[in-house]
Amino acid sequence: MGSLLVLLIILGCVVYLYLKGTLVKSFAMVIVSICASIVAFGYFELSGNFLIGRKILVSWAYPLSFILLFVLVFAILQTIASQLTLKPVDLGFLPERIGRVICGILLGLMVSGVLLATVAMAPLSPKYPYQRFDVTNPDAETPKKVLPNADGFATGWFNIISSGSFSGKRSFATMHPAFIDQLFLNRLEINNRVPVIAVPDAIEIPKIAVWPAPEDLKDSEGNPIQPKSGHTLTIIRVGMVAYAIIPFTPSQLRVICKEKEASDDKDQLAGKGENIYPVGYMKTVDELRIRKLVDHIDIKKADISGRMKEIDFVFYVPDGFKPVLVEYKQNCVRQIPQSAVVSAEQAPSIVPFEKPPEPVRVSEPNKPVEQPKSPSLPASSAQPGPRDANK
Repeated sequence: MGSLLVLLIILGCVVYLYLKGTLVKSFAMVIVSICASIVAFGYFELSGNFLIGRKILVSWAYPLSFILLFVLVFAILQTIASQLTLKPVDLGFLPERIGRVICGILLGLMVSGVLLATVAMAPLSPKYPYQRFDVTNPDAETPKKVLPNADGFATGWFNIISSGSFSGKRSFATMHPAFIDQLFLNRLEINNRVPVIAVPDAIEIPKIAVWPAPEDLKDSEGNPIQPKSGHTLTIIRVGMVAYAIIPFTPSQLRVICKEKEASDDKDQLAGKGENIYPVGYMKTVDELRIRKLVDHIDIKKADISGRMKEIDFVFYVPDGFKPVLVEYKQNCVRQIPQSAVVSAEQAPSIVPFEKPPEPVRVSEPNKPVEQPKSPSLPASSAQPGPRDANK
């Protein structure tokens, strides 16, 4: 379905520019679509968070903000471009025909990519606009893509711009690497009432949050955890704020890693990052509970003491990389300070996900049970017997 939609949009753009436009106007329309997508990708979160903060169309805040920004900027810039290209310019038969077709393909890729990204943000079933991951056992490293890869083309173009000469303190390529994958993984269980949006301050990062996992770690069946080539098993502690706890899946909790070149916390958000997802969490001090990306994690009120529930998640961190961000659901992001990353010697005690059962008190078998003594009444308060009453 997704591939058919992309091909139809590309075909429509090619036909329109070939019959109705010139090479100059076609090229201008491609530039306009690129500029509109830059504005949409750059500011949809800002406008979406504005709506979420006021509890207006919370689940639809991001897709509506994204598509409205694109349409608005595209309409304004296209109007300006039309006024600047009123006089016809003919560059020759072959350049005109071939150029219009190429521009039509590029315009179709950009427009269809923006449309697919918008649908991926929406709180719809994971099979729309196409099924990118297996809903029963998804693998974040092997996504399925439409042919051609229009949504990857649109987001990849903006990633290059945001991590290059137009990059600022917060690069989109760091905040949202593999952005389309994040969107699809975030709503894998939306049909089973797992929300895609959380309270903006739903998670916190403790003072000590990242350290190497113990080498003798075992799973729930007592088997040692298998190492992954080129990766280091790492524990990352995340605090789930009590009042904002809702059901979630491991696919909705991702850690962004960057190469160990950033010198301070300011440099961590620039450049390009890489997504990693949890293998599971520490059930007890020496047991890793392995969870699939679609498994539900429900935190009971009895397991929360204080203002938040700290959970020790376990990740395979690529060698030469360091965790810099924790992202929860679609809208909650927290930075990991460098001071929160410690060595194994400085690691704190493991926080078990489940409270250990309270010991049952058993009475000693040979010890007689003392019967409670009834209190004796004082002589002055003794009740008179029948004979005394007759006296």
